[in-house]
Amino acid sequence: MVATDNFYDIVIIGGGPIGLACGIEAQQAGLSYVILEKGCLVNSLYNYPQTMTFFSTSEKLEIGGVPFISDNPKPRRSEALEYYRRVTLKFALNVRLFEEVQQVEKHEDQFHVQTSKATYTASHVIVSTGFYDLPALMNVPGEDLPHVTHYYQDPHYYALQKVVVVGASNSSVDAALETYRKGAQVTMVVRAPEIGRRVKYWVRPDIENRIQEGSIKAYFNSSITAIRPGEVDILTPEGPLTLPNDFVLALTGYKPNFDLLRKFGVHLSADDKLYPQHNPETMETNQEGLYLAGVVCGGMDTHLWFIENSREHAPKIIQHILAKHGE
Repeated sequence: MVATDNFYDIVIIGGGPIGLACGIEAQQAGLSYVILEKGCLVNSLYNYPQTMTFFSTSEKLEIGGVPFISDNPKPRRSEALEYYRRVTLKFALNVRLFEEVQQVEKHEDQFHVQTSKATYTASHVIVSTGFYDLPALMNVPGEDLPHVTHYYQDPHYYALQKVVVVGASNSSVDAALETYRKGAQVTMVVRAPEIGRRVKYWVRPDIENRIQEGSIKAYFNSSITAIRPGEVDILTPEGPLTLPNDFVLALTGYKPNFDLLRKFGVHLSADDKLYPQHNPETMETNQEGLYLAGVVCGGMDTHLWFIENSREHAPKIIQHILAKHGE
């Protein structure tokens, strides 16, 4: 099929690996499509820490049947950016970058998608927006101060500074270890009683040993209660403390764009998990013609879906669309 006047068979929202995989499947099926991405290509991966190493091996990150060659047992962020860019160029995917979806409506059997640059009409929409763009806030006084960030990229910036790292996930542990090794005085504030169980197995002994020897201070079963220039208040099992502080890395996790799903009329579960309603066999939501792909399917349980186990969403969706139209 051929797109005309901004009408497509499919509008794909999100230009990450799974959004690109959906575009490849649509292209190979002869369906017209456009991929809309509010940032740069694979924007979430771009915002990962510069030294980040994937948990998955390279072959599990492949899309479109294109080999992902890496010299490392686990590929790095820079390799993934290069890989997905080359895949995009190989298939000449129809990607519109730095174009944010602002409004969505459905009239009869067509979707109207308004972006920051244009309006698109489509018979089907795939939402593949990931989760890394929206941080889970702590909702404490001072969280909006300029020395507080929910994203971490490079450790050198924090050299010789007093750094509080909030959380004990992979990103928190990486930030704590890397900034410590650049000469930062690092304190971890962790709600849980221990380092997160899903921390990469080759990293866990390192952080536990640094805490045990006192190189990195960790307060478990604790939380930040307030942030001010030069200091931070935390509540520990032994009582409140005030610590001198230069930077807070509030790596408290991220969440899907639930507001966008609500605009589409997607039903979310009534509990705090906010699982979006969809058929796992077809990935279609309660809104006919609207599909989910990737991490967004897991609601607040963002650890359920990764590139390696959600690549299969793309062929499921396209096969269902073709079957509905008898193609």
